[in-house]
Amino acid sequence: MSASHQHHLFAVSVPKTSALVNRLILGVDFTAMNTTSVLALAFAIGLICGLRSLTGPAVVSLAAHWKWIDLHNSALSFLDSTAAVIVAIAAALIEIIVDKLPNTPRRTEALGLIARLLFGGLCGAAICAARDQSMLIGAVLGGAGGLIGAFAGYQARTRLVRVLGVPDLVVALIEDAVAIGGGFLIVSRF
Repeated sequence: MSASHQHHLFAVSVPKTSALVNRLILGVDFTAMNTTSVLALAFAIGLICGLRSLTGPAVVSLAAHWKWIDLHNSALSFLDSTAAVIVAIAAALIEIIVDKLPNTPRRTEALGLIARLLFGGLCGAAICAARDQSMLIGAVLGGAGGLIGAFAGYQARTRLVRVLGVPDLVVALIEDAVAIGGGFLIVSRF
């Protein structure tokens, strides 16, 4: 593969969702997004990081790269680079695989919580930066979302396995789909 072809590998343009789709899906037209909406999305992307700590950065990086969100005038502009997209996607895929291994520590242990706090904060800051809101407030909300999502996701997963009587893998795959789909739904609101 040539260097120029590699450079354009992730340079596809993906269209934004329309205001009509936003209204149909969430009942809100985010094209006229207010501060409260931005802050809610910053918290929500943190919740996604609580489920899968590296899925949030992957979808935020892709959204920036695809120009769904604009980070050019912020300290987080590096997230839209091809290198950031490749690293973020690779890391997210590795996390999804490792999550299914029997010896993987719980997300509620210290290392898992720290990752969710940090990556939730990064993603929340990016969401706020994309709409010229306070990156600090976005980081706090995203980090809080990451911590809450970690505990809520853990409880939901363990209870669903018990109630449904299915293997953990089944619920884990559903959780993957929720994290990926939810992450893309959040970043497509711009």
